[in-house]
Amino acid sequence: MSDRSGTLSSDEERLAALGYKQELNRGWSGFSNFAISLTIICILSGCFTTYGQAWNDGGPIAISIGWPVISCLVLLVGLSMAELASKYPTAGGIYYWAYSLGGVRWAWFTGWFNLLGLVAITAAVDYGAASFLNSVLALYNTHIILNFTTADPSTILHNTFILFFLILAAHSIINVFSSHLVALLNRISAWWMLGGVIVIVAVLIFGPSSHQSASFVFTHQTNNTGFPHYMYWFFVLPLGFLLTMYTFTGYDASAHLSEETRDAERAAPNGLWKAIAYSAVGGWALLLAITFAATHVAAINKGGGGAIPVIETALSTGLAKLVLDISTVGQLFCGMGCVAAASRMVFAFSRDGAVPGHTLWRRLNKHQTPTWSVLFVVTFALIITIPALFGNSVGFPVAFFAVTSITTIGLYIAYILPVFLRWRMGSRFEPGVWNLGKHYKWINAIAIVWVIICVIIFCLPTSPEAVPWNPAFSWSDFNYAPLVTIALALGVWIGWEAGAKRSFKGPVRTVDDPDIGTSDDPALMPVN
Repeated sequence: MSDRSGTLSSDEERLAALGYKQELNRGWSGFSNFAISLTIICILSGCFTTYGQAWNDGGPIAISIGWPVISCLVLLVGLSMAELASKYPTAGGIYYWAYSLGGVRWAWFTGWFNLLGLVAITAAVDYGAASFLNSVLALYNTHIILNFTTADPSTILHNTFILFFLILAAHSIINVFSSHLVALLNRISAWWMLGGVIVIVAVLIFGPSSHQSASFVFTHQTNNTGFPHYMYWFFVLPLGFLLTMYTFTGYDASAHLSEETRDAERAAPNGLWKAIAYSAVGGWALLLAITFAATHVAAINKGGGGAIPVIETALSTGLAKLVLDISTVGQLFCGMGCVAAASRMVFAFSRDGAVPGHTLWRRLNKHQTPTWSVLFVVTFALIITIPALFGNSVGFPVAFFAVTSITTIGLYIAYILPVFLRWRMGSRFEPGVWNLGKHYKWINAIAIVWVIICVIIFCLPTSPEAVPWNPAFSWSDFNYAPLVTIALALGVWIGWEAGAKRSFKGPVRTVDDPDIGTSDDPALMPVN
């Protein structure tokens, strides 16, 4: 922060050069910045809650081989983004990058896809945490307020949704009243992830009475989708990639929290790519441990193919409680971080007048936290998850996987648009202190192609009953991710054509001195 003489710190000078004065409290360390992305990636969340997607769509091979291969591709996306986070360390993050590299229209579309993805990831993580908490309460035979031990599918879904609402409320309260508390809890979360993974892996190694063979873990194929097996390699297996791609979302948090981070030009990019790399290693160890413990295949398939039936069939009740307790707490940490990152995006986007009602969403309370942006995030997270109240015939919340698809599609579209613009700009781009050098050419190119493939995959139906022209079509099985994505794209385009192209001017300078931060850097001179 500024010293007593009023001189700007280096971080404030860099922020002023980008057009903003310091409004948020810059009290986060580099480790806290790394921890927020690690917390939101949260392998204790993604690896557990979407394990069933990979088990049913591909089987063990989608988990043991798919995870490390796709993790490397995700890391290329992250490295591409890290270079931009160093150049533009602002809470606007991805949206600001797009503006600086391509102009107002690119910023408008990028910002809205980023906003959709961040709201959806909040919904997906907290709903997953609610689902796990529901299972934990059932193991403890809890009957307080609700009967969590019921086997009725509709009751399970309703109980889970009530827990989801309560978790969202708790996370909103924490985020509203203290940025310092969020930073502290994120630091604790980073160590919880590390210690939790070690404990769970150890339990899954020594707890079960038997384990699967390496041949099963690394070569076995499963197709529980109902689609013909000849579609396995080009359709079924790619659907299982959602496990990895959904887990690796939200790491743009390091960029969104950069205005609250010291030495952000270095801390933000390092926090971003290191969170991916650490999570890739830890997640693979965790997934291998779960899959080696999956010996009761018939019971696991009957239970939906998720991580919970693996744990409950492989371990004693006491050890199952321990594993699920650790995972659930990790997921609660993750949801808290999601609300923090998403609310900063809403604040930054509103600060520049892009969100209807922006004067409300950009308000800060006395704790220098964006109260109304937090409420915006949790309210819309609740709304888009309402379909999860209605499962299929066995109470399986198909809508949860639709929300995870929305998260992945929305965020990765937002991630890759500024990467494409940077790649297109080529040598005219003047990088920041952390950069890829000439390697950006192939790193950016591979990242762009991979994201395009993934967006297509996650818009596909996940079962024959989800195919609209199938006589057995059921709305309870429908993957509504493409509808939400198309509706957003159409709505954003209509909003642009209806008036935003005349009223929205991109980032609005908030520095008092208009001469602060003027630059000849072509990357800071957007093309409208």
